[in-house]
Amino acid sequence: MTARILVVDDIVANVRLLEAKLSAEYFEVVTAMNGLDALEAVQRTKPDIILLDVMMPGLDGFEVCRRIKSNPLTQHIPVVMVTALDQTEDRVKGLEAGADDFLTKPVNDISLFCRIKSLVRLKMLTDELRVRTGANNQLGLVVRSASELSDRKGSVLLVDPRPASSDRIMSGLASMHDVTLASNPDQAAELLADASKNFELIVVSFESAKFDGLRLCSQLRSLDDSRHLPILIIVDLEEQQKVIKALDIGVNDYLVRPLDRQEMLARVNTQVRRWRYTEQLRSSVKASIEMAVTDALTGLYNRRYLETHLRQLTEHAMNRGKSLSIISFDLDHFKSVNDTHGHDAGDRVLQDFAARLRACTRNIDIACRTGGEEFVLILPGSDIEQAERIAERIRKSVANVAFKLANDVMLSVTVSAGMATLGDHNDTPEAILKRADDSLYIAKREGRNKVVYAA
Repeated sequence: MTARILVVDDIVANVRLLEAKLSAEYFEVVTAMNGLDALEAVQRTKPDIILLDVMMPGLDGFEVCRRIKSNPLTQHIPVVMVTALDQTEDRVKGLEAGADDFLTKPVNDISLFCRIKSLVRLKMLTDELRVRTGANNQLGLVVRSASELSDRKGSVLLVDPRPASSDRIMSGLASMHDVTLASNPDQAAELLADASKNFELIVVSFESAKFDGLRLCSQLRSLDDSRHLPILIIVDLEEQQKVIKALDIGVNDYLVRPLDRQEMLARVNTQVRRWRYTEQLRSSVKASIEMAVTDALTGLYNRRYLETHLRQLTEHAMNRGKSLSIISFDLDHFKSVNDTHGHDAGDRVLQDFAARLRACTRNIDIACRTGGEEFVLILPGSDIEQAERIAERIRKSVANVAFKLANDVMLSVTVSAGMATLGDHNDTPEAILKRADDSLYIAKREGRNKVVYAA
């Protein structure tokens, strides 16, 4: 794993020492000697991680960190503050300024590289999500900045079997977070599987001899329900090796006993805020994908999705000797609905028809709106007799129940349907769709409100 690291320190010897250590591990190193140069270097070099000295003339490290984290273009870059100060209030001040972690001089090499690798992994994930959401502002999918994401209490799962310890932790977090306690790994797994909990952070106490904290963290990283959730561990001072292994496993942060309430709260706030930002990016990616393949009015799939997946389903059916049928639908005389009642009424009819289409089909069936009042239903595993039963069920659901428009106006609508089924191994998706459309045209020529199969 390699990355570009910006080292900021006003003492040349400190810069050269860190530069030598990082270069030896094949990291690309960029340097700055003061706060203003650091801000310029961030914009110019776009580092993957920043090692930032606290005590500098002019802009100190706290102010530099604050400016980096308040800029939407740089807020996602991890900042590790490197300082000779080892007071709790200094760490809290740095975390409140937005720092992702602290390293105390003289810097321990093992801690340095474990911390860098952990934060670089996080940065790579964030970068990938940011790239995928790059066009989403144009689609109206605006991602809020990390600093705006502290407007509600966090949801934290605490795994700690000792009441005396868990009570202190829960009391310390209660002002800003809702904490759920699990006294053992099995209970933690049950709580994580409960979708209503929506946890944003897992805190694991390594104090107990009743379970292996490292093994639990490893299991949490392998479970679907907790694979991406941030993990913060609580360890004793002498458990340095466990911390290093935990960071390598994928733990995000750690606290050392005796716990300072302010530092604990600040670190938990940082993890929850970062999680919310990353989840926003994931949701934005998902929304953009859905917009690309979904019809905005009806919520059904669009033509692009139909063309891609019909080819895949056709090949799958051919290779396994399975059936595949298609039904093309067209709402009869739909232009008159728009002309007489307006386009709002037409939209209501289309939305209602889409709902009836869903209600009459199975989960594996794929319903698409291909344009205007035209719809296509793909039926994997269905032969023509099954397709005809489904088409008739949909036709009757439209013809027998009027559509409700605004002001409780009821409108009778009918639909015509044409069917086709997969032929021999020379058949193609385009040919199946063409046969379904030909059958649909016959249904419309013969008086509409009927289902036709023209083999």
